[in-house]
Amino acid sequence: MKLYGYFRSSASYRVRIALSLKGLDYDLQPIHLRRGDQRAMDYLARNPQGLVPALVDDGKVLTQSLAIMEYLEERFPEPALLPGDAADRAWVRALAQVVACDIHPINNLRILQYLENDLELDDGARAAWARRWIEDGFGALEAMLKDDPRTGDYCFGDNPTLADICLVPQIFNSQRFAVDMGRFPTLARIHENCMRLSAFKDQAPERQPDAE
Repeated sequence: MKLYGYFRSSASYRVRIALSLKGLDYDLQPIHLRRGDQRAMDYLARNPQGLVPALVDDGKVLTQSLAIMEYLEERFPEPALLPGDAADRAWVRALAQVVACDIHPINNLRILQYLENDLELDDGARAAWARRWIEDGFGALEAMLKDDPRTGDYCFGDNPTLADICLVPQIFNSQRFAVDMGRFPTLARIHENCMRLSAFKDQAPERQPDAE
């Protein structure tokens, strides 16, 4: 397997965690987003969106982090990243998608670059933009998780799932924008539990070979 990613990309971080939890080896192929590697013709041939991550497995190119993780779950079902019950799987997917579909897309690099270069917003305004949408999403997640009987050490029970894999990189991202995690004690507790696991800790952005 080859994983094309960027050390600070939340979506790449998710896939690194999933691969690590599954115990799968891969070759990392860094794509430096700030230098524009994602716009190189050879990379666009693999992923026309020009986004990371992309995973190449057995000659097949897979894109979009949630799709990649679902692929890994189907091909390598143990340890499971989704519960066995259909309703519980839908719940875990919903938690994951709050992050991956609603929070992350509107505070990722290309959006922040648009705010800077096209709308000419300064650092403070861009940070306020990102913080606004992260806190909105985290507020919803906190409400979903804090009193739900399915919440355990992690978002669902006592084993990490896709929901935790999405949550942890978003909390890392939120630190760049001074989000106060004291407002979200359930999320903070789950994050602390996740970061005790090597699959999460060792895949942190600052530990990656392309980290700056």
